[in-house]
Amino acid sequence: MAVRAKAFARPATRPRLSRRRLQQNLEGWLFILPVMIGVVAFYVVPLIVSFYTSFTDADGLTEAEWVGGFNYQRLFTRDQFFRRSVVNTLLYVGGHIPLTIGLALILALLCNRKVRGVTWFRTAFFIPVVTNVVAVSLVWNFFFSPRGGVVNWFLSLVGIAGPSWLTDSRWAMPAVIIVSVWFGVGFPMIILLAGLQGIPEMYYEAAKIDGASALGRFRYVTLPLLTPALFFLSITQFISSFQVFGIIYVLTNGGPARATSVYIYYLYQNAFQNSRLGYASAMAWLLFAVIALITLVQWRLQKRWVIYD
Repeated sequence: MAVRAKAFARPATRPRLSRRRLQQNLEGWLFILPVMIGVVAFYVVPLIVSFYTSFTDADGLTEAEWVGGFNYQRLFTRDQFFRRSVVNTLLYVGGHIPLTIGLALILALLCNRKVRGVTWFRTAFFIPVVTNVVAVSLVWNFFFSPRGGVVNWFLSLVGIAGPSWLTDSRWAMPAVIIVSVWFGVGFPMIILLAGLQGIPEMYYEAAKIDGASALGRFRYVTLPLLTPALFFLSITQFISSFQVFGIIYVLTNGGPARATSVYIYYLYQNAFQNSRLGYASAMAWLLFAVIALITLVQWRLQKRWVIYD
């Protein structure tokens, strides 16, 4: 009988949502509806429009015509200024990322010490990050002045005649890198400082017992346990380096002789100065593809050099 009862038993059905649960779900969707509308209106729709625009000759004034892949083809075959902007961007990235992360690590190690007033030092190093980029660039424009500038004055104290930083094609990019490192070192410093404070003290005590020197403890304890933070910074700094614009716009305006005309600045020129919105959209989507590809490669290589505690 038990077998027959089990055979004729009704199949289990999914329990219905109660009326109260449905009301709670509806209320939740209504709360996030304004945010969803904003995301769709200001992110999703512009992305779709820009992707379509990249295949047209849109200029923002006249009716756009479909040109297919002509904009992308022109980037690689006809535009020498595009190639120059790519080279300048790679130079900037190659100088900015190592200097920023290296200096941030040094500052984080110094600020991790238990000394009097260390909180004020941490605040001072982080202040440039929350300062307006235009104000920072204007101040540094004065510092780099060939006559009366603070930088050249310090160099004169050791008998060095300072160059014309922002008007010399050889020194304009190093000047921009210096400003960008000073401006952005505070954020990676905070990330690395948090990583340092998360390392258990027992690891250092065990290394001391084994006879490891201060350099040995840094190499075999600190650096391996900081790899998650360093991995995070390598991605974020790479993305932000490819998007540098404000410092370039205020300090050099892409000059002299396009020595500091990086990718985003050249994109801005095409979109808003030359009214070539279709061409600029193609540049934007190409940059997106490059950043996405390199970020994916970094994630793939993550397990080879990131050590988790």
